[in-house]
Amino acid sequence: MPSLLDIRRRVRAVKSTQQITKAMKMVAASRLRRAQERIQHARPFATEMLRVLNSLATRVDPALHPLLDERRAPRAGGKALLFVITADRGLCGSFNTNAIKAASTFIVEDPAREVALGLIGRRGRDYFARRGFEIRYEQVNLFASLQFDHAKEIADAAVEAFTSGQADSVYLVYNEFRSVISQRIVVERLLPIPRLEMELAPEGASKPAGGAAAPAIDYLYEPTPDELFNTLIPRHVEVQAFRALLESNAAFYAAQMTAMDAATRNSADMIEQLTLYMNKVRQAAITREIIEVVSGAGAL
Repeated sequence: MPSLLDIRRRVRAVKSTQQITKAMKMVAASRLRRAQERIQHARPFATEMLRVLNSLATRVDPALHPLLDERRAPRAGGKALLFVITADRGLCGSFNTNAIKAASTFIVEDPAREVALGLIGRRGRDYFARRGFEIRYEQVNLFASLQFDHAKEIADAAVEAFTSGQADSVYLVYNEFRSVISQRIVVERLLPIPRLEMELAPEGASKPAGGAAAPAIDYLYEPTPDELFNTLIPRHVEVQAFRALLESNAAFYAAQMTAMDAATRNSADMIEQLTLYMNKVRQAAITREIIEVVSGAGAL
């Protein structure tokens, strides 16, 4: 049975840990508020830009721009570059584990596909570097001061790998921020620009006889399609990379706040149990001493 001194030391240690987890929860909550505002401002523009580019890619000849070229069917062999976005720190529940698990599943699900990695975040970098994977790009400690230039570096690496033929496709793996208690892991194709399967005519337009789907609607371009795509598509890649970074950043702070809140509550439960056990041990010691005194007085 541990002594009272050992139990008191353990209670003090748990209380110190509780103070740390409570402080980390408050820090994560304050940073989450700013990260949540950034992703809420960036998400509508990135989502609408993706919708427009998907629509345009469906209507034009893929040979019109290198980043539209469908060299191989997605997920059917070929060479892929996979950007895995994790955090630089832990103490965030299953945040990093989920991203690493999704990346590992992507790697093994198609044995014919060659996968090279671009690693953003120390946790993912350390995990895959120890296992001998091919790493073409890595970046750590960027979430401390996340800027659009960081996304531009990732987009430049993705475009260079795709246009040079080092990769037939480029994917992103990241945690999407849904709410404070919910994050969703996303595996998203970045390049080539995804094409829609079918685009129907607007509501109210006449449909072809026989019930067939209406043909896709084309638009007039100003400036020319070449000028439009040369400007818009590289910027689209940068915007989507920046959105993924912002999503992951907000999701990290949400996961950390939730994990630290659970740790604080668990510390309170542990302190209560240790205090109760300490009181029982102390009561047993007092009872034993009383019995010894009474026994000694009786012997006299």
